[in-house]
Amino acid sequence: MDCFVYSSGVLIQDGRVMRCALGRGGIRRDKTEGDGATPVGSFALRRLLYRPDRVTPPQCDLETDAIGPEDGWCDDPAHADYNRQIALPHPASHERLWRDDALYDLLVVLGHNDSPAQPGHGSAIFLHVARSDYGPTEGCVALARSDLEGFLTNCRAEDRLHVKPPPSR
Repeated sequence: MDCFVYSSGVLIQDGRVMRCALGRGGIRRDKTEGDGATPVGSFALRRLLYRPDRVTPPQCDLETDAIGPEDGWCDDPAHADYNRQIALPHPASHERLWRDDALYDLLVVLGHNDSPAQPGHGSAIFLHVARSDYGPTEGCVALARSDLEGFLTNCRAEDRLHVKPPPSR
């Protein structure tokens, strides 16, 4: 049961329509590091990461791993660890997964630019918890926590997230 994301800020999974937040740079076919865009494409759901001091992960078909304060994600295109989970401290530019806000309490790693990672084509593209106002992400797709929990309960490991390009004008 694949799911579809549209530039209107909607994610559809098996007929269930959910509001979602997208990248501040819109949806783009030509994703580059730091552009804030959500990439167009069809992405595998690699695994679920969760913050065990805040949530119990929902039952789902994805590989599930807890994160800790030492977990990060490398976003430095010049480093060999680019677009990979890393241990902190780390010498290259990175994003901390253990956040003060709740955005990464549940986090699905999407198969964007990871097989293998191409420097500069974008990193850390996730499906995660949305801000309460559905403010834009840095390129991820974000759902309300309750919607993300429902999404996870209903997904299978072989499902894909399809981010559709904006309509042509």
